[in-house]
Amino acid sequence: MPVTLAQAQINTQADVNYAVIDNLRRYSWLVDQIVFDDTVTPGTGGATLTYGYTRLTAARGAQFREFNSEYTTAQASRQRYTVDLKPLGGAFSVDRVLANLGAAQTNEITFQMQQLLTGVRTRFQDELINGDTAVDSTGFDGLDKSLTGTSTEYLPLNEGVTTGYLDWTRGTIDTQAEAMSQLDVIDDFLSRIVPSHTGGGDQGNPGALPPGMKAILGNTKSITRMRALARWAGIYTQMKDDLGRQIEMYGPWTLVDLGDNATGTAPIIPTETRDADGAGGGGNITNLTDLYAASFGLDALHGASPAGQPLVQTWMPDFTQPGAVKSGEIEMGPVAMVLRNTKACGVLRNVKVA
Repeated sequence: MPVTLAQAQINTQADVNYAVIDNLRRYSWLVDQIVFDDTVTPGTGGATLTYGYTRLTAARGAQFREFNSEYTTAQASRQRYTVDLKPLGGAFSVDRVLANLGAAQTNEITFQMQQLLTGVRTRFQDELINGDTAVDSTGFDGLDKSLTGTSTEYLPLNEGVTTGYLDWTRGTIDTQAEAMSQLDVIDDFLSRIVPSHTGGGDQGNPGALPPGMKAILGNTKSITRMRALARWAGIYTQMKDDLGRQIEMYGPWTLVDLGDNATGTAPIIPTETRDADGAGGGGNITNLTDLYAASFGLDALHGASPAGQPLVQTWMPDFTQPGAVKSGEIEMGPVAMVLRNTKACGVLRNVKVA
């Protein structure tokens, strides 16, 4: 049965695993929304943990016909893909003398586990956007690579914007009319994204996703500007969910700031200098970034994990055994992300945010 982190948390037997999953959920709305299809088995004869699926690449339309005439023949397009599941996590070591010094909330073991959990969340989100198995085979292909050249890659230059980029800077967007004009572009982009109709699978289980859960993914600057545009239009809302997270919405779309990379040196979704018009005539434009739109579900964007295995596991240092230094580990998976339908996700390129 497909599983989310919320369902995995309910099913866990160990208190420490429960706390680890709670941390992953509480501090990453994105990771909390993903449903994992837990059907992958290694088989026999040394087979690998590979998830095979068919991706819909072009939809099939319908038409009217005249009496005594035939329909024009056409087919939907699909392509076979596979992705290899890989474990995601890390290990840490602690000296037995330092292990339990201080309060339980701040001792060395707690500190190392919290930092490792932050690293797991960050790496997963980074891989979801920037993953490229041609560069690093230990992960999976992210949305940046998967959406390049698809019908949901929204390039302003191809939509009549001669400069090749959208200028959302505060000095440019300072009236309601200007904001509404940019929101027209956003709505055009979002209208091309097909919602999921499967959500989290079994809706009778706590934590299962409702059908049609969808989000706009960006960095701090792009989400800040998106929030400002939504306020101009009067369709920005915010609320707290069951985990106490502040959820921001543009209409039915959740606004998600993916934050910085693991080193904290740059946002996961980069802000770059680009030749936006592609011809060199407009020069290189600074502070351009991308916005991603994603629908979550088994017919859209979802995860894959092994059958019959816990989604997250924890190994605590065992100081009952001889030896001064002991190791602990946290591991998620093996997991991978699957884009089942290219029209379920999209990317709006070249947005100037500063």
